[in-house]
Amino acid sequence: GTHLAWNCMVLILLYSINSSFASPTQPVLENGEVAPSKFNMKLKDTRESLLSFFRPVTCRYKGEQTLIPCHVGEGLNATECLENKCCPSKTSHEPMCYMPFKDNIQLTFQLLMLVAGGFLILGCLPFCCSAFLQR
Repeated sequence: GTHLAWNCMVLILLYSINSSFASPTQPVLENGEVAPSKFNMKLKDTRESLLSFFRPVTCRYKGEQTLIPCHVGEGLNATECLENKCCPSKTSHEPMCYMPFKDNIQLTFQLLMLVAGGFLILGCLPFCCSAFLQR
């Protein structure tokens, strides 16, 4: 009963944390380049995942925010803009690609869920320990 519920809660918590990480993009190697080691790639992917979790960004902007153009080149289409981690413009009087904005609402929600999950685990820990010690 409680062991199954505990496992389900942990799996749901881990899945929700993992699904909020941005999926890393794989670099394309040119001729003559050496592929980086798997350890370095994993370390870089982990670092990027943590940064994207604790520094979420959005392309939605409010009227009072100023658009800062992305310095990736002129005349990019929406796909190229997104590949360079920029936001494509929706109207013609905006820059073609602009820098994304910090998303404080998403950061607040993610930290709230992380803290709530931690408290849930800490709250269930005494029950799990006592059930384990009674066996």
